[in-house]
Amino acid sequence: MKEREKFSSRLGFILISAGCAIGIGNVWRFPYITGQYGGAAFVLLYLLFLIILGLPIMVMEFAVGRASRRSAAKSFHVLEPKGTRWHLYSYGAMLGNYLLMMFYTTVGGWMLAYFFKMADGTFTGLEPDAVGNVFGEMLQSPGEMTFWMVVVTVLGFGICSMGLQKGVERITKVMMVCLLSIMVVLCIKSLTLPNAVEGLRFYLLPDFERLKQNGLAQGIYAAMGQAFFTLSLGIGALAIFGSYIDKNRRLTGEAIQIAVLDTFVALMAGLIIFPACFSFGVDQSQGVGLVFVTLPNVFNQMAGGRFWGALFFIFMTFAALSTIIAVFENILSFAMDLWGWSRKKAVIINGIALLLLSMPCVLGFNVWSGFQPFGAGSNIQDLEDFIISNNLLPLGSLVYLLFCVSRYGWGWDKFIKEADTGEGIRFPKWSRAYVTYVLPLIVILIFIMGYYDKFFK
Repeated sequence: MKEREKFSSRLGFILISAGCAIGIGNVWRFPYITGQYGGAAFVLLYLLFLIILGLPIMVMEFAVGRASRRSAAKSFHVLEPKGTRWHLYSYGAMLGNYLLMMFYTTVGGWMLAYFFKMADGTFTGLEPDAVGNVFGEMLQSPGEMTFWMVVVTVLGFGICSMGLQKGVERITKVMMVCLLSIMVVLCIKSLTLPNAVEGLRFYLLPDFERLKQNGLAQGIYAAMGQAFFTLSLGIGALAIFGSYIDKNRRLTGEAIQIAVLDTFVALMAGLIIFPACFSFGVDQSQGVGLVFVTLPNVFNQMAGGRFWGALFFIFMTFAALSTIIAVFENILSFAMDLWGWSRKKAVIINGIALLLLSMPCVLGFNVWSGFQPFGAGSNIQDLEDFIISNNLLPLGSLVYLLFCVSRYGWGWDKFIKEADTGEGIRFPKWSRAYVTYVLPLIVILIFIMGYYDKFFK
């Protein structure tokens, strides 16, 4: 069997794994959910749940990947006890990666489109309503949406086609450094706006009364969900990078560094958005509109807004692309692990497949907008997002979790041995009872609450 590719450096592994975790969920969903649930009190809840929910499962994914030296398509086959059926979940993991990209490429396309719209002055001089109409008109245009989706998909597979070290690692490293640098520049700009201190107060001073007013139980669930989903756990999207690293470092320390980077980006996104919103007196608790309607209006009022807006949307594009490249790499590894395809063959076939599979999401906003799976106002993207976010991510995380702690699976002893191989922070052995009995119940609760939120609220 051909020797598995490896990262050229530990920094490459950390930045690419962080790039996979850092996505639109950090820089779009996190700020508006924080806005909805009253700011800093929600941020504290999120950080708590990131430590007790996200980190243990991330370590488990990395351990399964590193011990098996395979993607999720074959990792369970390699590690499961004889006669067990854990490998059946490999189909769920593969489905999850494809489904995620079926709508993520479209949203990545929106970000890139808005970079060009902002740079060429599309929004200059427009009234607030007209700014909102630009987004609506783009959604109504299947041609424009398809164009940007194709650009993002071809770009992602093009980078992956260059190989793990020369393509994925090298380009993602540059992109992540640019992303972090742009964030710092935007943050400084936002903090120097008039009245920015009000936005900072809202964002950084915990007000539990405001959290209670917005619904304490709902806020706790939202913080759990955000901490859980931000890392894209449960579909082997991170496990693949575990399979590319050596055994020099213990996995808990690596997972902590990735979670810190992921959280840093989410928190910085809030430091960019909230001072700007308060400075110009706009609603900070909107959903999709926060990025595509509210912020273009903010940049319109700002001195040099065209430049700052273009910088913001190239940063958003990098955040989306870092995830797209990481998940594409996982998708390619499925084909290479399962059928021994060359990277080039896997790129061509998967590239064509994903261009076709991404079309329902594009058409769901216009030509097929009559299909409303969850009632008025819903669309195909909502259905795809529900299948992965409310089903495959929590159930997949439960599979990884039980596989690593159950004697009927890989088992605690083998998991701990793998996680603690090398130098660095050990996985806390005292947490065995928690991860075996409590954490699975929390994951099941998140799964049930996802359905309750969708169908019974």
